Amino acid sequence: MTSIRNLLQREIFTPKEERLLGIVHVWKGGKKKKNSILCAAVTSECPVQISLVKVKSDRGQYKPSTCWAMEDLTLVDGKDAVKDKAEFDFHLDKVYKWVASSPSEKIAFMTCMWKLNQRYLQNKVKFVNISPDILQEIQVQEAEVGTGEPAGEGYQQLTAKEAADIELLMERSDLAVSNAQAFAETLSADLQVLDQANIMAIMESEKQVSQLVQLIDEGLVEVLCLENTLHVHDELLCSVKEQMDSIHKSNYWLQVIDNNQKKLQREVTYLVDSLTLSDEHVWSLNYGSLDTTEHIEACSIAAQALSRCANTSLAPEHRKLQGVAEQLIQFESLRQNFEKRFVSHLNKIIVLQGMDQGAASHEDGADLVLPQHTAFHQQLLPYVSLMGWLRNSNPVIFNELYKVYADNLGKLYEKQMKDVFDLARFKVCGFKESKRFGFQDSLDRATPSRSSLPRPRLSFSTTDRPEVDMPRRVVMDKVLELVLTELEPICIAEQEFLTSFFWLEEKENKRNLFAETTFNKRCSEAPGSDESVYDELEEVSDPWVSGVLGSVEMELLSLVSLCDKVDLFSCLYVLMRTSQHLLINQNTPYASFLIKVLNHTLLLGKRNFQQCIEVLDQEIENAKLPKKVKIGILPFVTRLEDFVTLAENVFQNTEGRGDLDKAYNKLFYAAFSSIENMALQALKMPLNVVMMVNFHHIYTFLLEMKVPSLETMRKEAKEKYSQYLELFVTTYLGLPLEKLNEFFDGVKARVAHGIKEEEVHFQLAYSKQELRKVIEKYPGREVRKALEMLYKKINRQLSEENLLQVVWRAMQEDFIRQYHVIEELIERCYPGSGISLEFTVEDLLQYFSAVTCSNPR
Repeated sequence: MTSIRNLLQREIFTPKEERLLGIVHVWKGGKKKKNSILCAAVTSECPVQISLVKVKSDRGQYKPSTCWAMEDLTLVDGKDAVKDKAEFDFHLDKVYKWVASSPSEKIAFMTCMWKLNQRYLQNKVKFVNISPDILQEIQVQEAEVGTGEPAGEGYQQLTAKEAADIELLMERSDLAVSNAQAFAETLSADLQVLDQANIMAIMESEKQVSQLVQLIDEGLVEVLCLENTLHVHDELLCSVKEQMDSIHKSNYWLQVIDNNQKKLQREVTYLVDSLTLSDEHVWSLNYGSLDTTEHIEACSIAAQALSRCANTSLAPEHRKLQGVAEQLIQFESLRQNFEKRFVSHLNKIIVLQGMDQGAASHEDGADLVLPQHTAFHQQLLPYVSLMGWLRNSNPVIFNELYKVYADNLGKLYEKQMKDVFDLARFKVCGFKESKRFGFQDSLDRATPSRSSLPRPRLSFSTTDRPEVDMPRRVVMDKVLELVLTELEPICIAEQEFLTSFFWLEEKENKRNLFAETTFNKRCSEAPGSDESVYDELEEVSDPWVSGVLGSVEMELLSLVSLCDKVDLFSCLYVLMRTSQHLLINQNTPYASFLIKVLNHTLLLGKRNFQQCIEVLDQEIENAKLPKKVKIGILPFVTRLEDFVTLAENVFQNTEGRGDLDKAYNKLFYAAFSSIENMALQALKMPLNVVMMVNFHHIYTFLLEMKVPSLETMRKEAKEKYSQYLELFVTTYLGLPLEKLNEFFDGVKARVAHGIKEEEVHFQLAYSKQELRKVIEKYPGREVRKALEMLYKKINRQLSEENLLQVVWRAMQEDFIRQYHVIEELIERCYPGSGISLEFTVEDLLQYFSAVTCSNPR
């Protein structure tokens, strides 16, 4: 090792002015052994730089392979602090795992690295897993050597102060450089003088030390006296402390007694104040009148005071006190007695109201007027505060009182509604019709419950419905409006009274109103609503109001069903009137029940409307030709026009016509198809006539109505009417100047074969003489006579006067067109011949006009 170290120093480090301090033979762990030498060296110049160099041997030559600065070293891992192992790790730019040739060589190198870290790097490098004995030994050696070089190296570094002092000493001495031995002897003599001076100073200080010891002994005596005095004072203080503790304890118990007395006083005061009911309140509860407003208010105040006393917050210990228990029993007795007296009084008022109003008859049988209950409501409103007290005090009795009210007032409303709706049904259908539709039997039926109320779905053939004239429909519309107008104030007033009197929660009312409005919009948007909407509306209904006014909905739905039986188109009036009243009352307070009833009615009206459209569609599809009757305007066309006219009069200024427009288009498509099918079945009239008459009638009707959604239907009707009008004119008018037209057909044939037009008259069969013979057969009087016969024939076929004039005008235009064609051929083929027809266009116009005037319808 020594020879290798000297060799490395000489060949590698001396040229770089570095000194080699430690070496170790290593190879990488886990691989094939490739020996290298890891060296630690320092520079000779300040500042000192430490480097780690890995040297490899190549054929006896040592060359440095890798070099690191020791400042880059962060961690030295000895792998095991207990066992001696040759493995160790250096954490440089990465972790280098090495194995030393022996544990002792590893320990020697670790010792060198530790010293360099301590001297030059201020413990920057961290050493882990190294035996503490090695580190302690290194520290002991350093303490012995001082700040010199590592042991065995013959090097000791001076501190900066030592170096400065030596330089100053050498500057002052002339022999420092020229004669070192003389300089050393001088230094030794100076040192002896200093040692002698030190010894003399120590001998002189012994007297002062003796005096100091004597002073210390005197101080100890004084300290002992002071300790005795402090002990006496401490005993006195302990005695005072015991006395103060006794006084404090006495004060504490006095304070506890005072606090307990105050708490007891507060509890007693609280119980007395909370459980004391004045004699005036007791008298009001036991004997106070319930007839006048002043006494009712006094009873209400007394009842509230009684509730506050009875509901006083009491601890379980309070209830064990005899006085408290007796007072609570007295309060309960007062509550029960007053509760019984109050409920009995209200029962009497409610029962009397039902009996008195029920015994009264409907005075004016000709007017649809519902009796008002405002006076009865005003009579009960002073008891509202007492009803609130009863609801909180005894909910069971409160609900029983509502049942009494609902039973008596429900029967009263049921009878009043029955009387008014019987009159309304009588006005709608009359006495004879009421028997025809089973009206009398329906009046005697028992009132079903709401849950068993059927959902009407009517299906009647057209023969089951009477012919309804316009005055009957006007009466039906007025009856519906009067009934709904009468129901509005009754339902709103009753719901407002029930909400106030029975303390119905306002939040629940708002929820119901919101839900009803929502379903109202849904129903408006979807007239074909399914059963789910009806079920949802049932869930929203208020059972408190329905228990009293349950008969309203049943009677109103029955009236609407009867109207639908009487007139298929009554659903239009129902939809219009119900929608109007829904719009008026959608933001009205206390109208949730009314809105619910109107929603159900609107839903039934929409179902009837859908059924009406289905019935009309079936009538159109299943229409049959009348026997032994001249076919003109088909019956379903007239009925369809009646429906459209009525619907437009009812909904002329209404928004949201989507469903009505869909119904229009469905019915008119069916009507167009049915007209064409029935025209094919007609035996007594030509196909073109049936088509032309009905499509012209539909076109004229749609032109007058000006319905935007039917504009497409109007254009289609016009196209079909024009098409069949042209076929009709061609069929009946034909060629009025038949032989003359045959003559010129031959002329056209010759021209088509290549003969020039001006040379046609050279043909014998088409000479000027032959042309004159043909023209002589059609004098003016013959033409007029033929037109008169044609007009009479058309008149027998057509049933509408305006259509006859249209057809006659079309024939006139076609006749004049043929006249101009003949005149033009004469001018081209017979130029300069002076040949012309015996009548002019003016004559033709006169003939057509004269025929029309001489043959009025």
